[in-house]
Amino acid sequence: MAATPPASELSDLVKAVDSSIELVIDHELLRPEHYAGDNPTDPRYTRTAEQQQAYEDLLISADVIFGVPDQSPRLLGHVVRTNPRLRWVHTMPAGGGAQVRAAGLSADELTRVTFTTSAGVHGGPLAEFSLFGLLAGAKDLTRLQELQSQHVWAPHWAMRQLREQTVLILGLGGIGMETARLVSALGARVIGIKRRPEPVPYVDSVHGIEELPRLVAQADGIVITLPGTPYTEKLVDADLIAAMKPGTVIINVGRGTVIDEPALIDALRSGHIRSACLDVAATEPLPADSPLWMMPQVLISPHTAAEDPGKPRRIATLFAANLESFVRGEPMRNVVDTKHFY
Repeated sequence: MAATPPASELSDLVKAVDSSIELVIDHELLRPEHYAGDNPTDPRYTRTAEQQQAYEDLLISADVIFGVPDQSPRLLGHVVRTNPRLRWVHTMPAGGGAQVRAAGLSADELTRVTFTTSAGVHGGPLAEFSLFGLLAGAKDLTRLQELQSQHVWAPHWAMRQLREQTVLILGLGGIGMETARLVSALGARVIGIKRRPEPVPYVDSVHGIEELPRLVAQADGIVITLPGTPYTEKLVDADLIAAMKPGTVIINVGRGTVIDEPALIDALRSGHIRSACLDVAATEPLPADSPLWMMPQVLISPHTAAEDPGKPRRIATLFAANLESFVRGEPMRNVVDTKHFY
């Protein structure tokens, strides 16, 4: 069952895997999208009691669910517990493991149901956003915007060149690897952190997490692509920020919980951190009273950098490939690690 609006191609892709598979898509019961590929969570949308019951009845009759129902961990937990035939749930976000963790499932339930994510389909858009943040920092975008708003033709100053910089990427999954490819193409030296260090294309050197304090002191720009897990929460804390090279640019396209936000704010105020480009926040939506809103050296994107018109088709293609593996009893891609939940 599709628990969230799928790409139009999904039906044909599923039939191509096995024509006997029944794909249930009831658009009247699915939250409407603001645009193609949206993860709809519009609080203004409501179902009637009868529609809600029909929606949940379909969920508890499915062997496979495409999308977390209503993007709600609570409802996901309810469906897993009341549907003993459920075997697989595919989540829309790359960080869908966080939704699974929040569902509060038991060890037996996590063993019975396989959860997969859409990791990899967001790599291109988020890598471009990361490159945008690095260039914005190097080329003094916020300073240029301020001068333009004041109609000031300022004296010349020396801008930084990305090709002369060292960029540290925290997390070398699909997003991190594509970021490395783009950044290295501009001539930057790329270093990276990976839980299991091994050579990665376009990355000059790969290191374990224990080397992070030493590496941040070398980096002119730091790109965070890490998921939100108990192991990554506030990984970038006050001590690590203090160890960073003065004038560092920080880009976060992973999860906002990876950064200790008060410590980041302090470092931005002091000038120790040159600028930040944030697609995510520790609390989303970012509270209206957050100092980050008022900082001219901060660029804030409302967790929208991964959105692009091609995303639904890429997710459907990934799901269909996994469906073929599921039918054959073969290993699937992007299975959630239910210890680390990514």
